[in-house]
Amino acid sequence: MITWFLFLLYFVPPASAEPFVPGQALDQRLVTQVTATALAFMAPRTLEAVPVWQLALWGLRGLTTLDARLTVELRDDTLRLSIGNRTLAARAPPAPDDTGGWAEATSQLVRAAWDASDAVRRAGTQGVLRTFFDELFNHLDPYSRYAPPAEAADDRLRRAGRAGIGAQVAHSGRGFTVQEVAPDGPAAEAAIHPGDRILAVDGQSTEGADLESVNALLAGPEGTPVTVSLRGRDGRTRSVELVRTMVPPETVVPTRVGDLLVLRVTGFASDTGARLANEIVRGLAGPQPPRGLVLDLRGNRGGLLRQAAAAAGTLIPDGLVALTQGRDPAAAHDFRAEGTDLGHGLPVVVMVDGRSASAAEILAAALADQGRAVVVGSSTLGKGLVQTIAPLPDGGELLVTWSRVLAPLGWPIQGLGVLPQVCTSLGVDSLMRQLGELSQGRSMLARPLRRHRSARAPLPPAEMLEIRNTCPAAEGRDTDLLAARTLIETPAAYAAALLGPAR
Repeated sequence: MITWFLFLLYFVPPASAEPFVPGQALDQRLVTQVTATALAFMAPRTLEAVPVWQLALWGLRGLTTLDARLTVELRDDTLRLSIGNRTLAARAPPAPDDTGGWAEATSQLVRAAWDASDAVRRAGTQGVLRTFFDELFNHLDPYSRYAPPAEAADDRLRRAGRAGIGAQVAHSGRGFTVQEVAPDGPAAEAAIHPGDRILAVDGQSTEGADLESVNALLAGPEGTPVTVSLRGRDGRTRSVELVRTMVPPETVVPTRVGDLLVLRVTGFASDTGARLANEIVRGLAGPQPPRGLVLDLRGNRGGLLRQAAAAAGTLIPDGLVALTQGRDPAAAHDFRAEGTDLGHGLPVVVMVDGRSASAAEILAAALADQGRAVVVGSSTLGKGLVQTIAPLPDGGELLVTWSRVLAPLGWPIQGLGVLPQVCTSLGVDSLMRQLGELSQGRSMLARPLRRHRSARAPLPPAEMLEIRNTCPAAEGRDTDLLAARTLIETPAAYAAALLGPAR
C-alpha cells in the first residue's frame, strides 16, 4: 500500500513585502539540491543521532541571522515562517526523516523569506546556504562545517598539495638562496645545494621580488617543467631545467643534544612515518649512539592519522595505536602498529604542550598507553574527532564529524587530551618534586593518570576540565627537555613514570 502525503503551503500576499534588490534572483532549485544532498549525507553519519527534521529546522533558523524579524518554528504540526507577527508561509511538515521532503520545505520557506526580506535578498543564494549550514553546525561539534565553492576549491588544492622543485628558499641579503633541499626531490637530483643563489625562474629575474612571488614561480602543476638560473657557492652561474613534482614538506628535524637524539615532528604528512624511521636508524648508527630518544611534538597541530600510526610503528613492534568509533560502520577502524622497534628498547620521552593536537595526540597517547614512552609537558589540545567530506551540487563541500578517536586504553582524546606522566606546566618547584618522587619509585600523578585513562566517552565537560586541570595546558618550555634528560639519565624515575602497556 502506498501512502501519499499532501503538503499545503500558503503565502501571505506580498503587498507589504520589501522591494527586490535589482539583479538578484534566488536559485531555489540549487537550494533544494544542496540541502537534499547535505541532509541525506549527514543523517546516518553525524556522531550523535539527529533526526532529519531537527537538522533542517536548525538550518532554517539561520534565516533569523540574516533578518532578525524572521522566525521559523515547528509547532502544532505546522512548519511556519513569520516576519514579526505576520505569517509568510505555513505547511504541514514532511515525515521526520524524509530528506527530500525537508529539502523541498527548506527551499519553499527560503523562497518566502526571499520575497519578503531585503536582507535575505542581499545575502544572495550562496549567503542563504552559508547561514543555513552555519546555524545547523552551531548545534553539533566544533569541527563540522560547510565550505562554500571558492573555499572548497582552495581546500581541495591544499589537500592535493602544490608541486615544486623540492627546495626551500629564503631571503639572503638582497636576493634569494636555497635553504634546504629535500632528499630525492628534483633539486637534489639536479645537484642544487643549500647556499646556491637563485637568479631567475623561467627567465624572470628574482631581483626586487618578494619571497611569496619566488615560491609562486617555483610551484606549479605536477609534471610541468621549470628552468632555474643559479649561482653556486663557487661563483659559477648555470641554468637547470627541472620537472615539478609533489614533494611532501619536511616534517622531521633531528638534533643531537648531548647524548640524546631529539626528533622534532612538526606535522604528519604523507611520508612522516618513513622519515621518522630513517632518522631513528641514522641517529643510532653513529659511533656514539644516543642514550635515549626524545620526540618533540610541541606545537604539532596534527595531520594524517595513518601517518601517526606509521610513526608509532617505528617504536612499537605490534599493538593498537588508536581506534575510531562512529554510527556509520565505515567510520569504525582499528589502527595498529606493524613494524619494528627501531629504537631497540632505548628509553623514549615524548614532549607535548597545549598546542599538540590530533595526530600528534594520537602518537603520544599510543606510545604512553603501550608503555613505550613517558609523556612530558602539559595537557594537550584535545582534538580527537574525525571528519568525512561530501561534495555538494553548488561546488562546495560538507565536512561532517563522523567518528571519535579512542586511545589504546579506551579513553577519548576529544576534549580530554593527553595528560602527561610528568607535568611541567605547574612550575619548576612542582617538576623537581615530581622527578624526586619518581626517582624513589613513586608518581605524584598516579591517581589523576588512573582517572584519566579510565575515562570513557561521552564525558561531562566539568569532569574533563577537572582532569585536565591536574596539568593545565600551556606552551612548551625549556624545562620540558630538562625533564626528558633527567628521566633518561635516571632509569628508576623513567620506569616509575611509564604506564603499563595497553591490554
